[in-house]
Amino acid sequence: MSRYFEFARHGTTWRTEIMAGLATFLTMAYIIVVNPAILEAAGLPRDASITATILSAAFGTLVMGVYAKRPFAIAPYMGENAFIVFTVVKGMGFPWQTALGAIFLAGALFTVLTLFGVRRWLAEGIPASLKHSFTVGIGLFLTFIGLNAMGMVQLGVPGSPVALGALNKPTTLLAMAGFLATAVLLARGQKSALLLGIVLTTGLSFATGVTPLPAGVVSAPPSLAPLFGQIDIAGALTLEAMPVVVIVFVMAFVDTIGTLIGLGARAGLLDANGNLPDMEKPMLADAVVNMVAPVLGTTTCGAFVESAVGIEAGGRTGATAVVVALLFLASLALAPLFTAIPSHATGVAIVAMGVLMLSAMATLDFADFTEWVPAFLTIVLMAFTYNIGVGMTAGLIAYPVMKSFTGRVREVPAAMWWLAAMSLLFYAVYPYH
Repeated sequence: MSRYFEFARHGTTWRTEIMAGLATFLTMAYIIVVNPAILEAAGLPRDASITATILSAAFGTLVMGVYAKRPFAIAPYMGENAFIVFTVVKGMGFPWQTALGAIFLAGALFTVLTLFGVRRWLAEGIPASLKHSFTVGIGLFLTFIGLNAMGMVQLGVPGSPVALGALNKPTTLLAMAGFLATAVLLARGQKSALLLGIVLTTGLSFATGVTPLPAGVVSAPPSLAPLFGQIDIAGALTLEAMPVVVIVFVMAFVDTIGTLIGLGARAGLLDANGNLPDMEKPMLADAVVNMVAPVLGTTTCGAFVESAVGIEAGGRTGATAVVVALLFLASLALAPLFTAIPSHATGVAIVAMGVLMLSAMATLDFADFTEWVPAFLTIVLMAFTYNIGVGMTAGLIAYPVMKSFTGRVREVPAAMWWLAAMSLLFYAVYPYH
């Protein structure tokens, strides 16, 4: 089995991959609770959503591990779920069944384009500077999420949208202590530093009574019956619903490319040209799960940026993803245990991951503004709009514009023009508030 995952080539072992899978799972286990809570606002039954979320994540991650052999976990995207609930269902008035149908259609289109090699061609046409900016932008995005989870950053008021959190709160103090401990472990070269940071912070929270111990360990999984097979494909094929299909497609398309490249860079899996070898395999895993997830009853899925935590713990092969998938399946019965991990503990690992990913900033060429400005827009808009797709599309548009108006249009790969056109379409149909 170790030969199947090519442990020797990647310099890893079963122990390392298992620890990496555990680290990734603990960092993203919040999705088991958070995704159903968001979808409930659109009318999807919360209990059934828990099962749909777990099964979608387990299926997609298992395909990623066994078929694509990459250490990337798949789960319902945060951001896309909120878009479906608050924009498509509540704002535009579509039933949630139609929204799931739109996700299925986007997944089918992903699958076709992947099988014909179109998605790989587009991904490989992205310049190196933008690929590095994806890593940096995702790192900054993660940092913001982590700081908020730790309690160090909170929503502000109009005119000052972000504010300092309450640093005197016990959860925030524990999180800061956990982060400093994690940072020291990183400085000492401890590969499991992020996982140990989660465990340490959680243990201190339980010991001090700041976080209550789980009420139980084992529970029966909720029935999937209220959601299974409820998609409305015919409704999604109507002229009125087409903008929803387009937005879902573009958002997931750019998010997936950016996440795969950013994670691949952090794992050292990119080739000399900055491309992820056999990229069509993880893309196909992502495409297929987006046909399965809406049938199960949940929203757009894709590679999770929190996979970076497991990568930092040494995960380099599909074995890491297989471990994550098995832990998701175990959570069907052990949800009370896994969901007891407090958000301020996972926030510690997420911020630490941001520290590591921001180091890719050193690869950017600050002197060449035709390269730096698109990278800059990508980085800052990912974080400041709280949307990876917005940052990526901004960079994909700015790159050919900067090159064209500075007499360097020949430096723009053909694929970039298609990506820029797709990005413009994204902004044209995006439902602004």
